[in-house]
Amino acid sequence: MSRFLMRMAASFGAVAVLAFATASVTAAEPKVGEKAPDFSLVGSDGKTYNLSDFKGKSAVVLAWFPKAFTGGCTKECKSFAEGGKALRGLNVAYFTASVDEPDYNKKFAESLSCDYPILSDPDKSVAKVYGVVHPGRAVPERWTFYIDKEGIVRAVEKKINVSNAAEEAAAKLKELASPASE
Repeated sequence: MSRFLMRMAASFGAVAVLAFATASVTAAEPKVGEKAPDFSLVGSDGKTYNLSDFKGKSAVVLAWFPKAFTGGCTKECKSFAEGGKALRGLNVAYFTASVDEPDYNKKFAESLSCDYPILSDPDKSVAKVYGVVHPGRAVPERWTFYIDKEGIVRAVEKKINVSNAAEEAAAKLKELASPASE
């Protein structure tokens, strides 16, 4: 290959790497204190859930996970199924969510005996506005959003202990509700 072609290939490679790195860093996500993007997603129970339906009524926990029927995601969703009691007394609607098809999440929820809905976003439109799917990331980041009853993001947790996700969510909600956190 000529030196010219080798330099061109190297230049294009550097540009591609730079573009990928920049796109990954600039993935939009709602920040603490901002209004959470509304969503309308089908749950594993067949119902459609809209964030706006909870305004003025309850806080919302939206826990994104990468892929149903995989190790960490199974542990996380199972934690919410088994640890839901810790959340139910806190006036909160809680969901896990992925970009899997609704039928796939329905089977996943049934396999775990979930008593809460797993939301599906197969076109990734909601996942993108929440910043969990972005260039270089086709499946959601494992992030949990805590949204107050007025629709404001109060916390975003990016380090999730999948085995204790529900308990940690309940603890975070209690922390956010305490006067010291205001």
